[in-house]
Amino acid sequence: MRREIVLKIQRQERPGAPAAWQEFRLPYRPRLNLIACLQEIARRPVDAAGRAVTPIAYESACLEEVCGSCSMRVNGVPMQACSTLVDNLPDGTITLEPLSKFPLVRDLIVDRTPMFEGLKRVRGWIPIEGTYDLGPAPRRAPAEQGEAYDYSRCMTCGCCMEACPNFSGHAPERFVGPAPLGQAYYFLLNPTGRMEEGERLEALMGRGGITACGNAQNCAAVCPKEIPLTDAIARLNRQVNRRWLARLFGG
Repeated sequence: MRREIVLKIQRQERPGAPAAWQEFRLPYRPRLNLIACLQEIARRPVDAAGRAVTPIAYESACLEEVCGSCSMRVNGVPMQACSTLVDNLPDGTITLEPLSKFPLVRDLIVDRTPMFEGLKRVRGWIPIEGTYDLGPAPRRAPAEQGEAYDYSRCMTCGCCMEACPNFSGHAPERFVGPAPLGQAYYFLLNPTGRMEEGERLEALMGRGGITACGNAQNCAAVCPKEIPLTDAIARLNRQVNRRWLARLFGG
């Protein structure tokens, strides 16, 4: 059993500033998550050598794996710090780093704007006309409801984007990324969302669209919500191919 928790955290004051590692040691307590460890360091920001340091900048909100804001690399793997328990990590030093695929803000905070721009690109929303009562929504089969629910759980945490070898938020025109693709499929499952099927599929047929996916399948492997992103990408591929063939032959 651990006698203490050793955290090695990458620090960077601002974009472009040199990065450095700082080590912290905390008394072990069972069932601690990483956010609790960061809160303990914030309460007493002293490194392992006993030197006072500036508090670590990080993001967190819900503390129950819903908001997606506390994403970071834990021992090199993108995870949610709120749901990652120290007890479930291998013994030894725990390394914490910011996500590398997004622009850095400070320490463990990154700017996830490239992912949100990707959602704009695939029209990741349901268009609503006006604020008046639109009446009851279309009835949907239970199986379709269940499939849609899987994709509705996406919290735009960015873990899938970090794990994707084809995505880079520093060059977002290369590939839109797995999270926007998953949401594009989610909104195509919606009866109202299907009204904009053409616009969504056309967006995915352009530069950096679905053909830029290398099918590494890392996205589904690291998703905290276990969303079947590879299934969504495969089905979108089929829909995109059908649209391309229809356009080619004047359908």
